[in-house]
Amino acid sequence: MATGQLFSRSTQALFYNYKQLPIQRMLDFDFLCGRETPSVAGIINPGAEGFQKLFFGQEEIAIPVHSAIEAACATHPTADVFINFASYRSAAASSMAALKQPTIRVVAIIAEGVPESDTKQLIAYAKANNKVVIGPATVGGIQAGAFKIGDTAGTIDNIIQCKLYRPGSVGFVSKSGGMSNELYNTIARVTDGLYEGIAIGGDVFPGSTLSDHVLRFNNIPQVKMMVVLGELGGRDEYSLVEALKQGKINKPVVAWVSGTCARLFKSEVQFGHAGAKSGGEMESAQAKNEALREAGAIVPTSFEAFEGAIKETFEKLVEQGKTTPVKEIQPPQIPEDLNVAIKSGKVRAPTHIISTISDDRGEEPCYAGVPMSSIVEQGYGVGDVISLLWFKRSLPRYCTQFIEICIMLCADHGPCVSGAHNTIVTARAGKDLVSSLVSGIAYNHIMAVCFLLIFADKENAVCLNGSYGF
Repeated sequence: MATGQLFSRSTQALFYNYKQLPIQRMLDFDFLCGRETPSVAGIINPGAEGFQKLFFGQEEIAIPVHSAIEAACATHPTADVFINFASYRSAAASSMAALKQPTIRVVAIIAEGVPESDTKQLIAYAKANNKVVIGPATVGGIQAGAFKIGDTAGTIDNIIQCKLYRPGSVGFVSKSGGMSNELYNTIARVTDGLYEGIAIGGDVFPGSTLSDHVLRFNNIPQVKMMVVLGELGGRDEYSLVEALKQGKINKPVVAWVSGTCARLFKSEVQFGHAGAKSGGEMESAQAKNEALREAGAIVPTSFEAFEGAIKETFEKLVEQGKTTPVKEIQPPQIPEDLNVAIKSGKVRAPTHIISTISDDRGEEPCYAGVPMSSIVEQGYGVGDVISLLWFKRSLPRYCTQFIEICIMLCADHGPCVSGAHNTIVTARAGKDLVSSLVSGIAYNHIMAVCFLLIFADKENAVCLNGSYGF
């Protein structure tokens, strides 16, 4: 894997399985960073095509929706990141289909519970074709001031607090998405901020490893130091140990492996992630921390001391002249959605529709002042409800029955289009049987016409075997 950075300010992605909130968060991040083009080029929603309206700053844009991965890749050849929000049932198949597209370079799999055998196949294919898989069971990744995947880094408020709208000097990689958010905040407080952060996911077999990304960070000139947060279970951290021993990494690495409290339990404990379960002494957090320390990584004595170790390492780099803290900038204001602003009491909006016949305020709807429960309790029919809605009062029973008869006649074979209805109208208008019949036949509803014509003029009908005919 190694090589260099995965994303840039021009990176665009295809988003699989439409989810409005994470896509809108990506677009808001784009606007916050001052990108000229949205990072979401297209949406893939199997079985649907068209457009989805979203906001890019104050501008409402239409993002194309495609029904197939192949069609989306052909339409958007510059989009080289595939963000997969499919469920665990279809995540593997759709991810493999994306990896097979020549335009796709990075695939991020968000779903948890992807079968391990499927994940292994994805990893093998990605390595053989020089592609990158992030996940499964990941929140994704982010390059500060450039591009982010889905819900990475959370809300816009958190992104601003963590100074992710502009690049810093720190490369970060973790197994946990939630702890990534925590460390982004920590890094922003004690350094000049994050340059790139990746959550590889908590499964036993991640698509890319901690060492994969640390080695990649080592090749990015803008990254001056690396921060790694591992966890007990598995042996992923030992590949990083080997890379440090072999001298493949020449930048400071501050690392901590969580899960040291596992020894306090009498029996083996599963810590959240599928891979966070120690299978022996080598997979314990203590053993991994010690191995990293011996290999040359900066490993604190506890997680509480992790922040201090990051701060001290960065300050040394500044003192040695190896890095110059990035200057702070003022990010633009993200426009607030109207419904959110209304709920928070920041704005007030006039009503667009005023109804004088129905009222949805209160505990139950009312029709012309009559509560819905009263309509049910008194056994009101369709005619009664229409009298309330149209005439704004309760009409006599004979009137409501007449309304219901009109509705049944019109609705029986479609309003104003059926031959049967036309026959009835003609007969009631005083025309003879033949004229009425011809009028109905003209609408090609012969059987319905014959049946309803009997009821239109019963005096000329003959009863045959208990039913009317002529």
